[in-house]
Amino acid sequence: MSRRQTPLLQGTLDLLILKSLALGQMHGLGISRRIEQVTHGTFQVKAGSLFPALHRMEEAGWLASAWGESENRRRAKYYRLTQAGRRQLGTETGEWKRVAVAIARALEAT
Repeated sequence: MSRRQTPLLQGTLDLLILKSLALGQMHGLGISRRIEQVTHGTFQVKAGSLFPALHRMEEAGWLASAWGESENRRRAKYYRLTQAGRRQLGTETGEWKRVAVAIARALEAT
């Protein structure tokens, strides 16, 4: 059974990136793969969306980065959450939970 891909809703990408990095540092391709994995293929983040978001989030102070070597021995930029990023993850998680509850209530309304 193939899963249908869904376009990311406004604001979802930041939350998915923050959540992906919550357990440890990762390079860009690793973040993209993690998002696809945890959403069971529903969201596939392309480089054209991912890297601008990573740069914006780094400028906001939510992420820090350092160059390292990837598993295939290539140079890669690794990202990790900062304290501000962990706080932002908490904030955005709470907001999305409230939105999900509100949408669920609207769909169940008679």
